[in-house]
Amino acid sequence: MTGWRCRVCGREVAIEDPTPWRCPAATASDRRHVLELVVEGGSAAARLDDPNPFVAYHERLAWGRFAAAHGADVDTCLDTVARLDAAVELVDGRGFRVTPFARSKDLSAALGTNVWVKDETVDVAGSHKARHLFTILLHLHIAESLGVAPWSAADRPPLAISSCGNAAIAAATLAAAVDWPIEVFVPTWASSSVLRTLRALQATVTVCERRPADPLGDPCVLRFREAVDAGAVPFSVQGPENALCLDGGRTLGWEIVDQASAAGVTLDRVFVQVGGGAFAGCVGAALVDASPLTRLHAVQTEGCAPLVRAWQLADGDRSDAATRWSELMWPWDDPRSSADGILDDETYDWLAVFEGMDRTDGWPVVAPERDVLAAHQLVRAATRVDASTTGTAGLAGLLAIRDQVSRAEHVAIVLSGITR
Repeated sequence: MTGWRCRVCGREVAIEDPTPWRCPAATASDRRHVLELVVEGGSAAARLDDPNPFVAYHERLAWGRFAAAHGADVDTCLDTVARLDAAVELVDGRGFRVTPFARSKDLSAALGTNVWVKDETVDVAGSHKARHLFTILLHLHIAESLGVAPWSAADRPPLAISSCGNAAIAAATLAAAVDWPIEVFVPTWASSSVLRTLRALQATVTVCERRPADPLGDPCVLRFREAVDAGAVPFSVQGPENALCLDGGRTLGWEIVDQASAAGVTLDRVFVQVGGGAFAGCVGAALVDASPLTRLHAVQTEGCAPLVRAWQLADGDRSDAATRWSELMWPWDDPRSSADGILDDETYDWLAVFEGMDRTDGWPVVAPERDVLAAHQLVRAATRVDASTTGTAGLAGLLAIRDQVSRAEHVAIVLSGITR
C-alpha cells in the first residue's frame, strides 16, 4: 500500500498522512469524492497465525503501513493492537476474534442450496461495525504516540459519528474503551434501547430533526459534518467521510475467503446487506483479491434502494460511474423498511460496491419487504443467532432470487447486528 487516491478526481494522499480522512478536493458543496487504497501487486500478504484478525492480517492493513512510514516497527504495532483490544474487552466483555463461519444444515434445507453463515453478532458490540472503526482507532493512537497527530493525548478532539444503531454503539464502545470523547448523531426514530446504551457508554447524543434550511439528505449526516468542520474526528463507517473505515472492514472479507477455503469449498455467491455500502465494498475487495469467481450480491430493500437505482440507471456501462455521481446517486425519498439499520438514503460507498459486483460478475438484489420479514423469521427458527431484521437482510436477498440459485451452489450470508 503506497497511499490513497480519489476514485473520482484522482487526487492522491500519501500513506504517511496522519489525517487521510477525505479527498482533499472534497468541499462542503461537493462531497462526491472518496479515497481508495493504492495497492501494488495485490494485498494477499501472509496471514499470521493469530485469533485476532487485526494481528492475523496486519501486513495487509493500511494503518500499519502508516506507522511503518513514521518509523514504528511491527512489534510496536502489534503491541498497540493488544493494548487497545484488551481495553475494548474490559468494556464490551469481548475483544476482536475471528468470528464463526459454518454451513447451516437447517437453512440449507429450507433454501434448497448450501447456505454458509458468517456470524457477526458475536463480534465487538454485536455487529461487524467495530471492525471498520478499530483501524481508525489504531491509526489515531499510533499517530498520537509517534507525535505526528495534530493534537496531543491531553487535548484530544472529540470523535463523531452519524448512525441509528449498530455503528453508533460500536463507535461508543470503542471510544469508552480508550476514554475518548464521542458525539453521536442519531435520527428521531432511534430506538430507546439504543439511546440508553449510548448514554451508558458516556456518549454525547444529539437527536437530529430536519431543519427548514437543511439541504436534501440525512440530517444526521449534516449535523455530523458540521461537527467535523468544527474540529471533530470523523469516526465514521462511511468511506467518503473517513477512508480508514474501509481498511479494517476488509478483514471480514478475508476471513470469509479463508474460512471457506479451510472448509474445502469455493463460494459461488455472497449476499451482503447494504445501507451505506462500506461493508459490501470491503467484502467485494476481498473477493476480487482472492476469490473473483464468487459473485457479490448487494442486497437492499424495496423501501430504500438507491444503489440498485444507480445500477439500473448506469444501464450496463459502469466504466465512467465515478464521473456520473450526481446522475446516478442521490438521496432516496422516504426510506422505509423493518430493516431500519440499512435505511441510509444514499449508498455512500456505492463506487466500491459497483466495482466488487462488476469484477465478480455479481449484481444488486432488491428484497421485497415480505422477504425481509421472512428472512428474519427463518433465521430465528433455523439458527441460534439472535440477529436483528437488519442483520438478516442478506438472507432476504437470497430468498428474492432463490429460483436463480441451484442446489449445488455454496452461498454465504452474514448475520450481523444483535436484536436490541
